[in-house]
Formats: sequence, structure tokens, C-alpha cells
Amino acid sequence: MGIQTELVVVGRVALAAFLGYAIGLERAYRGKDAGDRTFSLLALGSAAFVALGVELFPLSADRVIQGVAAGVGFLGAGVIFRAEGGVRGLTTAAASWAAASVGVVAGGGMYVAAALITAITLIVLELHQFDLLRRLSEPPNDERHD
Repeated sequence: MGIQTELVVVGRVALAAFLGYAIGLERAYRGKDAGDRTFSLLALGSAAFVALGVELFPLSADRVIQGVAAGVGFLGAGVIFRAEGGVRGLTTAAASWAAASVGVVAGGGMYVAAALITAITLIVLELHQFDLLRRLSEPPNDERHD
């Protein structure tokens, strides 16, 4: 493997880290425990594993991706917990999985797709902040279980 290939791998990982950081900024802004550094590292690690798999083991890169998905799912389960009034952390866990997928896509060399997936993830995370959409997604007052 030449230096040019190594620099491409580092570029993929750096892009993933930046995009993961953007998703983590949203979570940090919303006051969640898992924030910018956590999401940046999730995307970075995912990209590093996939880029290495694609470059060194192209015939089994799908196994690397499968391992990343399973590992991040395990980490996501760690941020989900039962609290008074229900379950907390589901959105952060799902966002961590999305950040890892951004890393997988960037690690595979699909730069534009990684950036667009990040944008879509941020849109989904922010949609609930719009009052009209929040009211549409909540059950009517008589159906709430307070």
C-alpha cells in the first residue's frame, strides 16, 4: 500500500470524524450526554475499520461493515435506559447508529453520500423542534398516559 492510498484512507476518516462531529453538536446542543466528541469518534472508528477493510480485504469488507453495525448497536444499547415515565436515550442511540453509518459510507469512499446522509440525519433530529410537526406527532390530550 502506497502513501497515496494511506492519505486517501486518512482523508476518509477525517471526513467521517467531521461529519460525526456535526451530528454530535446537535445532540450536545440538546443537552444529551453523548455529544460532539462521542459522535465524532463513532464515525471516525467506523470509517477507519471500513476503509482498512476495503483497502486490505476487499472480498470480506461486508463482514467488517457487519461488525461495525453490531458493535455500534451494542454501544447504543448502553445509552438506553428506563426512567420514570418511560424509556430514555432511544433517539441518541439511533443517532449514534446513524453517525456510524456515515462513517461506514465515508470509509467506503462515498463522500457526497456521507455528507448528504449527515444532512438528512440532522434534519430528522431537528424536525421535532418545529411546533407544528411536534403537535402532529403527539397523541391528543385524551390519549396521553401521564
